[in-house]
Amino acid sequence: MPITDWPVAERPREKLIHRGAESLSDAELLAIFLRTGVRGKTAVDLARDLIETFGGLRPLLNADERAFCAARGLGRAKYVQLQAVLEMARRHLFEQLRRGEALGGPEDTRRYLSARLRDYPYEVFACLFLDNQHRVLAFEELFRGTIDGASVHPREVVTRALEHRAAALIFAHNHPSGVAEPSQADRRITERLRDALGLVDIRVLDHFVVGEEVVSFAERGLL
Repeated sequence: MPITDWPVAERPREKLIHRGAESLSDAELLAIFLRTGVRGKTAVDLARDLIETFGGLRPLLNADERAFCAARGLGRAKYVQLQAVLEMARRHLFEQLRRGEALGGPEDTRRYLSARLRDYPYEVFACLFLDNQHRVLAFEELFRGTIDGASVHPREVVTRALEHRAAALIFAHNHPSGVAEPSQADRRITERLRDALGLVDIRVLDHFVVGEEVVSFAERGLL
C-alpha cells in the first residue's frame, strides 16, 4: 500500500508536522529524506531495509560513497544530499557556540565536538580558540594520525593560538575505538601543551576525549 493511502496520522511527513521530528522512528526520518521508495516498497519499507543492511542509522549516515551508492534506492545524488545535510547540522551546532555569548556549560561544546570528531577512523586533535571572555573565535583540526594516535606539536598549537589572539583554548581529540577514557599519553601531551601555552599567558580550560561518550579532563580533575 503506498504511503498516500495510509491514515494521515501515520504518514511520516504529516506526523512530523503535527507531533514533531522526535516522534518519528529512524526509518520514518530516513523515509522523509529518501522521499520515494522502489518498486514494491514504500519509502518507509526501503528505509527499514537500509537500516538493517547497514546495521543501524548511524552506520548508514557514515558510510563511504562506494558503500552508500551501491545500496538499492540510493546513489550519488542522495549521497551528495546527505553530506550537505550532515555538514549543515555540524555548522548549526558551531553557530550555537559562536553566537557572541561567553561559552557556558559544557553540553553545547560536547554536542559539537562529538558531531565533528566521533566518526573519524583515525585520531584527530583539534582546538577551540577562545577570547578573554571565553567566546569562540575559531575551531581548527590541527593534527591527524593513524588509528593508534596523532603527533601533537606544542609549538604549532602555540603559533595558531597567537595568530587567533586567543586568551584560552579547549582541546579535543577522538578515540576511534569508541572508548573515551583518557590515556597516559593524553595526559602527558595535555600537560606539555598547558605548560607551553602558560609561557605566553594562554589558559587551557579543558580537554575533551570523544568516543561513544565525551569525557572532560576538567570534570575529571585532570587539569
